[in-house]
Amino acid sequence: MTLLKVDNLSVSFPTPDGLVRAVNDISFSVDRGETLAIVGESGSGKTVTNLALMGLLNSKTAQVSGTATFESHNGSVDLLNLPKGDLKNYRGRDVAMIFQDPMSSLHPYYSIGDQIMEAHQIHNKVDKEVSRKRAIELLELVGIPDPASRLKSYPHQFSGGMRQRVMIAMSLVNNPSLLIADEPTTALDVTVQAQILRLLKDLQDEFKMAIILITHDLGVVAGAADRVNVMYAGRVVESAGVFDLYAKPSMPYTQGLLDSIPRMDRPHTQRLSAIPGQPPSMIAVAPGCAFAPRCARVSEVPGNKCMTQLPELTLREAGHVTRCFIGEGAGA
Repeated sequence: MTLLKVDNLSVSFPTPDGLVRAVNDISFSVDRGETLAIVGESGSGKTVTNLALMGLLNSKTAQVSGTATFESHNGSVDLLNLPKGDLKNYRGRDVAMIFQDPMSSLHPYYSIGDQIMEAHQIHNKVDKEVSRKRAIELLELVGIPDPASRLKSYPHQFSGGMRQRVMIAMSLVNNPSLLIADEPTTALDVTVQAQILRLLKDLQDEFKMAIILITHDLGVVAGAADRVNVMYAGRVVESAGVFDLYAKPSMPYTQGLLDSIPRMDRPHTQRLSAIPGQPPSMIAVAPGCAFAPRCARVSEVPGNKCMTQLPELTLREAGHVTRCFIGEGAGA
């Protein structure tokens, strides 16, 4: 059953140099209990997409269009077009977000207990003792030792991995239906990354929630997601089930991302491949495929088509779409 359906989402930012088109007409959906990964390089539009869904973009500097139909506790609502005052009733309750940097996301002057309790009391008319018990319950659930005493601790007294666990506890304090996790393992060592991803999976099973996992690392996605949307230059360029994407990537950009991560089935002496060039400017977007200047397979498409025409998302096989002229028409 579909929990969130996003249609034709676009986000632009006017600047003195021109209009920055950060997200361009993207559509996707998330089912209840599903994990959708959104993958791409920095600047591809991953985080902006989800900040728009959360209503966290400055309305004075961001131009947002499209719809995002969400099945909330009050029925269907359009998250993109709700008045700011109404959106606060859903943000943190039905939809919660874990931000990239837990140190800057947690207030340094307040104890972590006060911050979790505040998140609970905003959406629940209960006294502090109820919220305190809920905070202890969540800290214990995410693996913080001696949670009752750690309520009084401040963010600087926790390690990076523990701060991330606190952020997860805060995001889950109101039992959200959808959790947006923005690079939840950034700057953590490999062992802690695995622990955080395992924790998110276990909590997803317990709370029956959907997750949007934002990451630049396809290595993280393999064991954590059900479906993957690959973004480049503000557009979805490929979308497929996680196993299908790894087995049969269609878009050269996706292939480049996969080639850039270590694999057990390659000789350990083989150097990792890098995608040449840089992502394009989102102010002066050239016609055609945005990846064409960096693509090693442009010559496979006749007539300079990649440079002059924007490919549409094309269904290659069931559940697998790609924005590329290579192999066009090979599927359904």
